[in-house]
Amino acid sequence: MPKAVNVRVTTMDAELEFAIQPNTTGKQLFDQVVKTIGLREIWFFGLQYVDDKNYSTWLKLNKKVLSQDIKKESPLQFKFRAKFFPEEVAEELVQDITQRLFYLQVKEGILSDDIYCPPETCVLLASYAVQAKFGDFNIDMHQPGTLGTEKTLPSRVIEQHNFTKEQWEERITNWWSEHKGVPREDGMLEYLKIAQDLEMYGVSYFEIKNKRGTELYLGVDALGLNVYEKTDRLSPKIGFPWSEIRNISFNDKKFIIKPIDKKAPDFSFYVPRLRINKRILALCMGNHELYMRRRKPDTIEVQQMKAQAREEKQSKQLERAQLAKERAAREEAEKEKAELEGRLRSFEVEAESARRDVEKMQHAKAEIEEKRRIAEEESLELQRRREEAEEDRRRYAELAEHEKMEKEKMQEQQAIRDAQLLEIEEQARRKAEESEMLRIELESAREHEERSRLELAALVSTPPALHINEQDDEADLHEGQDLLTEEELSLMRLKEEEDRLTMADKNKRMQQRLKDLQEDLSVVREESMDTNMDKLHRVNVQEGRDKYKTLRLIRSGNTKQRIDEFEQM
Repeated sequence: MPKAVNVRVTTMDAELEFAIQPNTTGKQLFDQVVKTIGLREIWFFGLQYVDDKNYSTWLKLNKKVLSQDIKKESPLQFKFRAKFFPEEVAEELVQDITQRLFYLQVKEGILSDDIYCPPETCVLLASYAVQAKFGDFNIDMHQPGTLGTEKTLPSRVIEQHNFTKEQWEERITNWWSEHKGVPREDGMLEYLKIAQDLEMYGVSYFEIKNKRGTELYLGVDALGLNVYEKTDRLSPKIGFPWSEIRNISFNDKKFIIKPIDKKAPDFSFYVPRLRINKRILALCMGNHELYMRRRKPDTIEVQQMKAQAREEKQSKQLERAQLAKERAAREEAEKEKAELEGRLRSFEVEAESARRDVEKMQHAKAEIEEKRRIAEEESLELQRRREEAEEDRRRYAELAEHEKMEKEKMQEQQAIRDAQLLEIEEQARRKAEESEMLRIELESAREHEERSRLELAALVSTPPALHINEQDDEADLHEGQDLLTEEELSLMRLKEEEDRLTMADKNKRMQQRLKDLQEDLSVVREESMDTNMDKLHRVNVQEGRDKYKTLRLIRSGNTKQRIDEFEQM
């Protein structure tokens, strides 16, 4: 029995290992991979490998794996990657796993600077990336430093600006906090909707020469073929949409494109190696097929996938709505509980204050009682002394009758006694008045004490509103290929992509926020660190060009005029 060969396939978020037979075809291996990961939108993807000359290429599905020029190593290494890109991610990417694989691949391309992205847009994309990873921003959970270990921005952007990690995190978090309620999978989709407006998104570049030998780049993407100057891969100079191309072929290193416009000459260019023409042809065929498919009714399979995706999305929305409702109810209950606990604490403070007031009143009452007792004792003493004085006066009167001799002396003494008696009576009167005032104060104190006792009893008994009603929360390639038939041409909605707008143009608030952030970053930007791409992008911004405006510009004029322009480059 032939010996099995070990294969390792690396997706964007996993490593898969298989054992294949020597006669296993590329399609059999590809099918095994997509079945393992549960992917149905297989037309976007392919298996990429490094050939024996160290060039990255795509595995041919109709040939045996081992018959292709794969670098011989154990295990054989492949990458499962997106080979073709959609025009509109929100309409074409149906499955969550498809969106996730595109998101991870595009994000990797932006962070590695394979796809140029201006700094302010990098910050916006980073905010959606952290939303996709962490979910809603929570100020209590996501403290400063949460993004410290995350690679959120390209190294180029960080090196070009005099910002600390904390300052970058602050700007990313400011946008992140605005995405509250956006599900993680929608965060990935929003990332892709912004990234698809980048000029280098989904473009495969190849070095070519025209008949004059001028070194140029050919860009192949979902919308057509574009020609770039050697020093500028950001802004194409000439464009040919798939709707203008009838046939593509190559002869050795010469690649030939026959336009639909029969008055126009063939569009041809040259590449360094024959295998590059094969790769260009394969990419052109695949992109053209998808371009045509988008402009026709969906197949039954795609309709079924979209219907299933809609059902799953609705189900998730209902689940999220229910969870949000339960979370809101829980938060409301916790808020009410906290409010009631606060009121209870307030009542307890007031009760303690009332208790202290009662203690003070009781102490004051005791003091008044003591003063009253002393006053009564003093009053009794004064009464006794008055009675004694009265007795003495009576006795002196009797003695006066018998002691006429001492009458003057007794009269003097009597006068003294009378004066003393008057003084004692005055003191007794004052004490009586003081005693009466103390009695009145005591009565008032007793009434105040009784009111305080009743208020305290009312406070310490818990009001019915404080009882919380708690409830449990339950939450192969051909050397010539016709691309268009007359029937297909008549069905096509031509060049509809030229009418598209960027996400920023659709969302004026986002556009203003990006402009404000751009101005903020320009203050701390080190212009000496600007790359050629930065300078080219700045010129485009100053001239008011974006990806789709440039597309309209480079496709202006008829096909013959653009081919002539290409030959003159």
